[in-house]
Amino acid sequence: MAFTLPALPYAFNALEPHIDARTMEIHHGKHHNAYVTNLNNAVAGKPEESLSIEEICKSISKYPAAVRNNGGGHYNHSLFWTIMGPNAGGVPTGALADAINEAFGNFDEFKTKFNAAAAGRFGSGWAWLIKDASGKLAITSTPNQDNPLMDVAEVKGTPVLGLDVWEHAYYLNYQNRRPDYCAAFWNVVNWAEIAKRFGK
Repeated sequence: MAFTLPALPYAFNALEPHIDARTMEIHHGKHHNAYVTNLNNAVAGKPEESLSIEEICKSISKYPAAVRNNGGGHYNHSLFWTIMGPNAGGVPTGALADAINEAFGNFDEFKTKFNAAAAGRFGSGWAWLIKDASGKLAITSTPNQDNPLMDVAEVKGTPVLGLDVWEHAYYLNYQNRRPDYCAAFWNVVNWAEIAKRFGK
């Protein structure tokens, strides 16, 4: 198979109380796993089977909806698991902190704008902190399983941080209180990993 489900880098309950174990179990084992299975079925025997998920995303307009939806789902979730962790939260430091201050004024203002993008995304989708072509940080959001790497994205860039705002990401714990989930997310953000992504 071309694509595989990455292992979670921590236990299902590692992000509690902010993100509960049952949600993580279903989100990773059922939802992400289904994206991987469906993506593999969609590319089986085709040239894109040998491409990386990033290469597929960058020319997503060439592919059918099954590749766009499931390829996006696989890329987005693979990133999502790595940018969270136990004993995380706090604030970024170093070059990432400087870039956030330069782009948004200060960290609190960045969080406010990011939360607004996440809470304001109608229906299912994602909020993103991206590095644009000039190396500057920007906040954007995408519908469904789209992401800013895709050639169809309104605002393009390299994702540094992403927040899943599909209901499956939070409904067991937060029901319809998406803003509460967005606020809790900051307690599990792994700034060391995000700084690494920003530095690449």
